[in-house]
Amino acid sequence: MPHYQFEAMDPQGQEIKDVIEAPTQDEAQATIRSMGYFVTRIAVQKASAKSGPKQGKDRKTFAMGGAGGKKIVTFTRQLSILQDAGLPILRSLRILEEQSKPGALKNGLIDVCEEIEGGASLSEAMAKSPKVFDRLYVNMIKAGEAGGSLELILRRLAEFKERSQKLKGQVIGALIYPLMVVLFTIAILTFIMLFIIPEFQKMFTEFGIDLPAPTQLLMAISDRTVKLWFLFPLIPIGLILFVSLVCKFKAGRMGWHLFLLKLPLMGKLVEKANLARTTRTLGALVASGVPIIEGLTITRETSGNAMYEKIYSRVTDAIRTGETIAAPLKGNCNPSFHPVAMFFFAAVMSLPPLAVLFVKPSMWFGVAYGCGVMTMLGFAWYFLNYKKPVVEDLVINMIDVGEETGELDVMLYKVADYYEEEVESITEGLMKMIEPLMIIFLGLVVLFIVASLFMPLIAIISGLTGGKK
Repeated sequence: MPHYQFEAMDPQGQEIKDVIEAPTQDEAQATIRSMGYFVTRIAVQKASAKSGPKQGKDRKTFAMGGAGGKKIVTFTRQLSILQDAGLPILRSLRILEEQSKPGALKNGLIDVCEEIEGGASLSEAMAKSPKVFDRLYVNMIKAGEAGGSLELILRRLAEFKERSQKLKGQVIGALIYPLMVVLFTIAILTFIMLFIIPEFQKMFTEFGIDLPAPTQLLMAISDRTVKLWFLFPLIPIGLILFVSLVCKFKAGRMGWHLFLLKLPLMGKLVEKANLARTTRTLGALVASGVPIIEGLTITRETSGNAMYEKIYSRVTDAIRTGETIAAPLKGNCNPSFHPVAMFFFAAVMSLPPLAVLFVKPSMWFGVAYGCGVMTMLGFAWYFLNYKKPVVEDLVINMIDVGEETGELDVMLYKVADYYEEEVESITEGLMKMIEPLMIIFLGLVVLFIVASLFMPLIAIISGLTGGKK
């Protein structure tokens, strides 16, 4: 029979803490009331629940990393529905835990259920599973518990997670399509250069004809591809590792994120996506009753961009001294010059000239000159754009109005809605622009290959026809 720890008040108002044995929690409460006490808290005794964790560990499976975003969205929506239906929180969690597939979420729910059985609140239990429930999630649940509006908070959390997941999908979709097309194109061209062009080269050598300049260029590219094919996977892997290493350092991470924010076209997408995510995060926290400083701290930690982390950190420091949000936000939204960001612009601009060395290593002098010119263009672009603010006046003005009217959360939601529409519009525009550009590029590549191969073939056929006459 389980033992229950309880806290109660006697008729004189004295606090009573004791343990009682009973078949169920309801019977334990009835027994305590019959003793003349008023129950304020009751839970299964932690000592008697020692066998519980072993059972929970037996149900756990090996899982790496945290729970996926879609799984958290589904879980939050289902938990919200169960709470609206009036089910006890522990029973709701048990139902969802049994329905979950093996993985990080199921393991986290097992731990949460055990913590609640041991007397912890929902927010305290979730805080002990940080890989599944982040700080934002835990603080919103905590605010819901304090205000007695857990059902409402869960609905807001579900809506927030769904909108965040949609925004993330739009940004990834805008980036993944051109990347996949480029990778597929490189794979096809590499196959042609490795296996098709060498056969034509053998045939042209046997006939001993003079090859036109385009054909000579195509053969040179094929020769270098055969010799250096291993560079195609190594170069992107090396670049990814280099960027990852640079981002391990505070200055390097800031420089990389500023570089992304100042890119032509793509920079606006990154900026608006960050503004949409951070304003919705802060709006959800403010609407849930989380203190503004705590909300800004959580928003900073979940922004995912070093520049916005710096801005929200400065805003938090200003609020501690008695200022509002709008003024320090406006004063810190202009990035300062960053040498790492300038380096990335110079490096990216010098890549096209460096590609010439792949075909003609002897042209190092011309390549060096081209790299110098392209690097200067990269410097010029960065110098012309690095001071532009990464938070638009619209955001600052809306926040200012929200603070004056006491409807900060409403204004933040409106800003987030606006920028999410902007992200969707930019994404659609990029897709419409990229598709014809990719088609034109592929068409030009195919035209170059076909023309380079057919020009000497026509000469061979003409020579054979003339010989017969």
